Amino acid sequence: MRKPWAFLAVLILTISLPACSDDQGDQGDPIRVGQIVSLTGNYSPLGTENQKSVALAVEQINAAGGIGGRRIELAVRDDKSQPDQAVLAFNELKDGSDAIIGSPFSNSALATIPLVDREEIPYVSLTPADEQVTPIHPYVFVVPATSGTYAEAALQYFQSAGLTKVALAYDTKSSYAVAGAKGLQAKAAQYGVTVGPVEEFQTTATEFGAVFTHVRSSGAQALMVWATGAPAVALTKQYDASGLTVPLVLTGAQASRLFLEPAGPAAEGAVIASSVGVVGEHLPAGELKTAVDELTTTFTTKYGYSPPQFAQDGYSGVKLLAAAMAKAGGTDRKKVRDALENLTLTTPNGTYTYSAANHSGLGTDFIAINTIETGKFVPTEFSRGRFK
Repeated sequence: MRKPWAFLAVLILTISLPACSDDQGDQGDPIRVGQIVSLTGNYSPLGTENQKSVALAVEQINAAGGIGGRRIELAVRDDKSQPDQAVLAFNELKDGSDAIIGSPFSNSALATIPLVDREEIPYVSLTPADEQVTPIHPYVFVVPATSGTYAEAALQYFQSAGLTKVALAYDTKSSYAVAGAKGLQAKAAQYGVTVGPVEEFQTTATEFGAVFTHVRSSGAQALMVWATGAPAVALTKQYDASGLTVPLVLTGAQASRLFLEPAGPAAEGAVIASSVGVVGEHLPAGELKTAVDELTTTFTTKYGYSPPQFAQDGYSGVKLLAAAMAKAGGTDRKKVRDALENLTLTTPNGTYTYSAANHSGLGTDFIAINTIETGKFVPTEFSRGRFK
C-alpha cells in the first residue's frame, strides 16, 4: 500500500483501569477524555461501534501503563443523533476534559465546532464532513477520510472501470452526504466522469422508486448513493427489486454488519467504499497490516465479529490522541494541538500525516473500494492493485 446505532438519555461511562503511575506532580492524575457519541437515534449504528472501539483502545492503553504513567478516564455522553444534544453534551464535558472525541453524526459535529473554537480544546472528530477542516479550525482534527476524499476515491474507481456517466442520489439533511455529493460533482470532470441525474432525498425517506425511474432513463452506468442508516438499507433493498443492472455504489457509512445484516441478499454485488482496515485480512504484511490486526484480533475476540468502519474510526481516534499527548508530554491543550499538527501515525485507518494546513490527514490511498460477496466485504481488483 502506498503511504501517503433505546432508551438511555445520558450514558456516563468511566474506564479507569489500574496503571503504573508516578505519584509525583500530575503524573498520577488521570487524563480525562470526553466522548460525544450517538448511542440512540438514526446514527446509533455508527455510535455504538465508535463507543466499543474507543473503550477498547482506552482499556489497552491503561493496561499498558497509560500515557506517561497516567491512566485515561473516559466520560461518555449520548447526543441521541441530534445536534442540539451534542451541544449540551459538549458543555457538560468541556470543563472536566483534557480532550474530546466527537460524534459520528456530521450535523452534531458541525454544531459543536464553534464551541470547540471558543474553548480551545483538542477535538478529535469521528465524522468525515469536509466543513470541519475547510477552513481549518485550530483544535479540530478529523479521523475518517473526509467525504470529499471518499468522493475522489470513487471517481478514481469509476475512471479505472471505464465508467463515464454516474447517477447521484444523496440525503440533503446529512452534512456528510451533502459534502460527498458536492465533492463528487466538483472533481468529476478531472476523471472524465459526468454526474447525472442528481437525485435528492431526506433522512426520513422510505420510498426510492422515483430515483430508480430517473436513473433507468438516463443512460447512467452506475448509481452512487450518499446516505447513512435506515435510508441506505431501504434503498438497497428496493434497488435489488427494481430491475436495474448498473452498479450500486455506497460509501463508508455502509461498511458495517449493521448495514449488511438488514440489507441481506439485496446487498450482494454492491460496491462499498471503506477504510482499508475493513478489509484488513487482504492487506499485505507490513506496518498497516500490523495496526489493523491489533484492533481486529482483540475486537473480534471480545465482540464476536470483525470491527466495522466505525470501530476503525473510534480506535484510530484514541490512538492519535494518545500519541499526541505522549509527544506533548502531557495534556496542555495548546501543546497537544501542536503535537497533532506535527503527527504522523499508522493506525487501522491508514497512515495519518497531519499538519497546520491539513487536519484531515488521510488521502485516497487509504480508502478501499470493495464489493459484497456472500455477505462479506471483498476488495475489488482496483483496490487489490494498490495494496503494495
